Amino acid sequence: MSSRVSPFALWRVLARRYKSTSSGDTEIHMLVDDSVYLGTSTRPEYLAMKYANRHGLITGATGTGKTVSLQIMAEGFSRAGVPVFCADVKGDLSGIAMPGEPKDFLAERAKHIGFDDYEYGSFPVIFWDLFGRQGHPIRTTVSEMGPLLFSRMLDLNATQEGVLNIAFKLADDEGMLLLDLKDLRSLLADIGERAKEISVSYGNVSTASIGAIQRALLVLEQQSGDLFFGERALDIADLMRTHTDGRGYVSVLAADELMATPRLYATFLLWLLSELFEELPEVGNPDKPKLVFFFDEAHLLFDEAPKVLLDKVEQVVKLVRSKGVGVYFVTQNPADVPEPVLAQLGNRVQHALRAYTPREQKAVRVAAETFRPNPDFDTEEVITQLGVGEALVSTLEAKGVPSMVGRTMMRPPSSRMAPILPAERQQIIAESPVDGLYDEVLDRESAFEVLKRRAETRQVEEEKLRPTPSNNRSSGRQTVTETALRQFARTVARELGNSLVRGILGSLRRGR
Repeated sequence: MSSRVSPFALWRVLARRYKSTSSGDTEIHMLVDDSVYLGTSTRPEYLAMKYANRHGLITGATGTGKTVSLQIMAEGFSRAGVPVFCADVKGDLSGIAMPGEPKDFLAERAKHIGFDDYEYGSFPVIFWDLFGRQGHPIRTTVSEMGPLLFSRMLDLNATQEGVLNIAFKLADDEGMLLLDLKDLRSLLADIGERAKEISVSYGNVSTASIGAIQRALLVLEQQSGDLFFGERALDIADLMRTHTDGRGYVSVLAADELMATPRLYATFLLWLLSELFEELPEVGNPDKPKLVFFFDEAHLLFDEAPKVLLDKVEQVVKLVRSKGVGVYFVTQNPADVPEPVLAQLGNRVQHALRAYTPREQKAVRVAAETFRPNPDFDTEEVITQLGVGEALVSTLEAKGVPSMVGRTMMRPPSSRMAPILPAERQQIIAESPVDGLYDEVLDRESAFEVLKRRAETRQVEEEKLRPTPSNNRSSGRQTVTETALRQFARTVARELGNSLVRGILGSLRRGR
């Protein structure tokens, strides 16, 4: 078969044979329990649940159908009882919460590919939003984020990152919780005042580095990044809920505003992935994933990322599948993903790429080489010929071997292919199973309060003990109260020592 012949011709022959050998006029049902139906090439193309935690990749140029592919995959996982997390970059994915609207072109596509059991329907959705405007707020604490990811978020250089590591270590050692940005700012100010003392035990701390970090925190706060830090912190279990009817909830993160600060977006999703890895128990290779995680605009994660971070991302992606989590990167080109990570992505959906320049032609060639060849067509040639909603599909089959790539017409989604209305969103939020859990900000005692009290106590003591002819102390001696406070902090630190354990990406592991 040449690439110009309809990729559905053989499937139509097979479908007729199936019907003619069955009793009566039996319909061909595409929706099955153990797989996600993606579309039809010369055969129905399925993503097997058994291999769905082996990760995947959705790629293609802007406007070729990546978001719709993500939507139909999310529908399929939800239908199978698998919770899904995805970021809604353009607002279109919110439509998964509402039934699709009958359209002639959708019905025609379903008929064309033999999708006999196609019907419209909605899926259970929980809306989230870091800024708390289009969904339930998502928060974590500064301590739980850890210095590596925080440095990435603030775009710190190596020296500044070193000082930030000292700050986190000091907070851990002195038993101080870093819950929000005011805690971290207070701690940095305290470190500046104690620079000589701290440098002896932890390493050199410069005023310039502290100032640079404080300025970066100010920029983050101006971008509303401070709304992400605080309590109540997100409980990962709330991303892994199933509806009473057995379908998995689709957690949709409103990311249209968040994309204005791409480094915050990428760091947040990486933190969430690391939390899943650190908090979930080992399950080996389950019959279906415990959660599927879609990482849209994945190039933002890897752009200009230092090697130490890329190495750890590779490690997390490699190991998180044993926790039952499938990670699916969505981006324009496979070349956006580093080779060590790309090699772990066994399930592939490749939409059209353009090849007008030598660089684009090379990218098409690289994309074609990631597939198991099909003798019926030239993969590299077909990538540039695919129409909207058409894709090259290869998924893992028996024993985890990639299937031969198939030129596939993707199935139409059952849910709405458009953003939901604000009133519809608010109703879904009000009826959410997590309604009321995260809406109120908690502000318990943390580093800010501890350091403020310590400073106030020091000021009172200094006023009481101002030098007089009969009462003079060297500036290097601590007051009785200061000594007591430091001893108390060390005692608390010893008690917390066994529970303050940081994971692969430096995030604080809870309850350990």
